[in-house]
Amino acid sequence: MKKLALSFFVFALFLLSSCSDPNPVLTIEGGKIKGVETPTKGIVAYKGIPFAAPPVGELRWKEPQPVLPWEGVKVADKYGAASMQTAWDPESFYGKEWRASGTVPFSEDCLYLNVWTPAAGETNKKLPVAMWIHGGGYREGFAFEPEMDGGEDWASRGVILVTVTYRLGVLGFLSHPLLSAESKQGVSGNYGLMDQIAALKWIKNNIEQFGGDPSNITVFGQSAGAGSIQSLCASPLSRDMVSKAISMSGGGLSNLRPGIVLDTAQIQCKKMMDFFNKSTLADMRALSFDELTKMATEYADTTKTRIFFSPVVDNYVLTGTFSETALQEKIADIPYMIGYTANDLMDMSQAVGDFCALRSEKSKKPAYAYIFQRQLPGDSSGAFHSADLWYIFHSFKHSWRPFTKGDEELSIQIVDYWTNFAKYGNPNGMEKGIWTPYTKTSPEFMIFDAKGDKKDLKMSETPVYLGSSFKWR
Repeated sequence: MKKLALSFFVFALFLLSSCSDPNPVLTIEGGKIKGVETPTKGIVAYKGIPFAAPPVGELRWKEPQPVLPWEGVKVADKYGAASMQTAWDPESFYGKEWRASGTVPFSEDCLYLNVWTPAAGETNKKLPVAMWIHGGGYREGFAFEPEMDGGEDWASRGVILVTVTYRLGVLGFLSHPLLSAESKQGVSGNYGLMDQIAALKWIKNNIEQFGGDPSNITVFGQSAGAGSIQSLCASPLSRDMVSKAISMSGGGLSNLRPGIVLDTAQIQCKKMMDFFNKSTLADMRALSFDELTKMATEYADTTKTRIFFSPVVDNYVLTGTFSETALQEKIADIPYMIGYTANDLMDMSQAVGDFCALRSEKSKKPAYAYIFQRQLPGDSSGAFHSADLWYIFHSFKHSWRPFTKGDEELSIQIVDYWTNFAKYGNPNGMEKGIWTPYTKTSPEFMIFDAKGDKKDLKMSETPVYLGSSFKWR
């Protein structure tokens, strides 16, 4: 009897230890996977998870295909390659800002994502999920840039962070009649967007294994990443999978960026290929990335016609621009957070305000507007485009800038707001707070700044938009 009791006790201890394993082996699409424990206790990272087959060879310029299965247990301890792109100039502004180096691998085999979670294997945990889309003009960037190293901070607040790599530039957004002809949908281009949609579907299908809730996915991104977020919220292929959205420095309701329609994009790219006597898909797929890039540059210099490789309105992935779709009330009917930096690429206050006002008229779901105006310490570059990334991810440890205690407080405040929004659709959390939705009758932006700067603006102060200026509380 004693032996039986002892055996049961040992078995119970085994079950307890197995259930409490903070880094268990998970079964996902493709096979079994194991993460790596991070310096933050209880947070496990999974780096370089394939979410689709490598888009190489005959799969170049095709919709992402199902992930290829692997044998054994994959240890997800290193990032996948970044999409093919021209490397940053380390002497450029952003090269210096992000401490760019030549150590990042670039490859056409780039469809990988990364996950940080505090609840690996806890399938009943149902934590909110945030999917990050990086910017870079649809031609550069990657999911693990140093300023985006915030997985542990987000996960420690109970939000699973997923960062995604997607095809860029000529490999991600080339349209051509021959490519459309071989497509089942009769379209081409938008491969980068289809990658993002495939990643979103992967999250829906697999995130429970990481402790996540597939019905509570926030998508957020900055610059071209914000444009991508808007596309995900507008696309009939993805808008029903999105629970909340954050658009950072991507504009709002505006006709400043008219959409490129598929027919126009196809004609432009065909002319370029014809210019170099590339008349078959075999010819085109045989070209290296460097050859394609050189061709685009030479074509632009010779013909004075520059081709922009970016999303197109193809009536499959996109049925219109974000503004057109919003006006038609065909975007995801969800809470939105939308804003920009004070020294951004342009003044986006009108476009952001108009979008939020439209949402307040057409939907019961809130839209929150903000301006990040912290003038970054260390030089006179101000609240430049992308300056807020250091704060969104609390990634100061990678920066050369002499951040202050006020910056630290501001970053913590912002991460709290962003993760609260992912949890509740309200940046204040479950209770009412100082950040109120922007409406036509109450057109308020939240202003983010560090305490003690030259204007002595506090994080709790908000402006009222008056059409061309702001009134401070």
